[in-house]
Amino acid sequence: MIDKEQVLAALSKVLDPDLQKDLVSLNMIKDLTVSADNISFSVELTTPACPMKDEIKRACENAIRHMVSDTAELAIKMTAQVKQSNMDKGQLQHIKNILLVVSGKGGVGKSTIATNLAVGLAQEGAQVGLLDADIHGPSIPHMMGLQEARPGSSENKKMVPVKKHGVQVNSIGFMLRPEQALVWRGPMVSSALKQLAFDTLWGALDYLIIDAPPGTGDIHLTLAQAIPISSVLVVSTPQQVAIADARKALAMFDMKGLEKPVLGLVENMSYLLAENGEKTHPFGQGGAAQLAKEFNSQVLAKIPLDSAVTSSGDLGSPAILSGSTALKEMVQKVAQALSIQNMQAK
Repeated sequence: MIDKEQVLAALSKVLDPDLQKDLVSLNMIKDLTVSADNISFSVELTTPACPMKDEIKRACENAIRHMVSDTAELAIKMTAQVKQSNMDKGQLQHIKNILLVVSGKGGVGKSTIATNLAVGLAQEGAQVGLLDADIHGPSIPHMMGLQEARPGSSENKKMVPVKKHGVQVNSIGFMLRPEQALVWRGPMVSSALKQLAFDTLWGALDYLIIDAPPGTGDIHLTLAQAIPISSVLVVSTPQQVAIADARKALAMFDMKGLEKPVLGLVENMSYLLAENGEKTHPFGQGGAAQLAKEFNSQVLAKIPLDSAVTSSGDLGSPAILSGSTALKEMVQKVAQALSIQNMQAK
């Protein structure tokens, strides 16, 4: 006769590949039921985008088959409960993780990465928001195919974000004509950014992705000091001029009063992939890895130079919707790194 203690003993031998602790002590085994020759339970992951999902499920199956019964009917359900960062979020308590996407200079594909990251997380089943913090050059409405959209208004006069591809979106671009230039001084820009962040009816989110403007300036000060950022993701290309500016962005979040944990780097336009599978590096290579080592960080993803990624943004349909393997792997790696950061901070 099989009992729960036998099953839990077997599952206590299965380790989370990232945390190197067993699933039972991590409280990841849920809804365990045992009856006659039937065993069913759920494994609650820390993100729906976990890249190790299949590996963990196989390990559970093997543990049960080898240590409990090789004939029992086995039903394992993989679920997820996104962990909350330990930042004090104030007015944004209902948002578990706020990820700031930055770059040292423009033209490196930061908004493309932010957009595909948000849509990719939503595809995995997460509740996601996307805030366009590039007040002077908002591009998120175009990249999401929302040029004609406008946020709604709630009874308490909060902005209701526009939703597309499963992502809640807000941007100053929704309030401007396409040809309209926004010529505001720093205090006005900071005030507008705070309104977009705090006066939007985001609802309960697993992730809020914030697309910051390039460089380092007033908006970044506001983002670091007024908004409870969980972590920072830095986007660069392999070019030395881009790496030099990315270094400044990393250094900014290491300054006293602006300290924020840096999750890692994404190297965009990293290589060109030929039809025969050969990689060439038109913009050089190794820059992001060198920078990550310098700041004790990590390169989470290398995205190839692909015209389809650019054109999809122009068409308002993020490339990840077309099944980009590199972008999907990026989403999983970012979600994984954020989960590890949250678990280690407990």
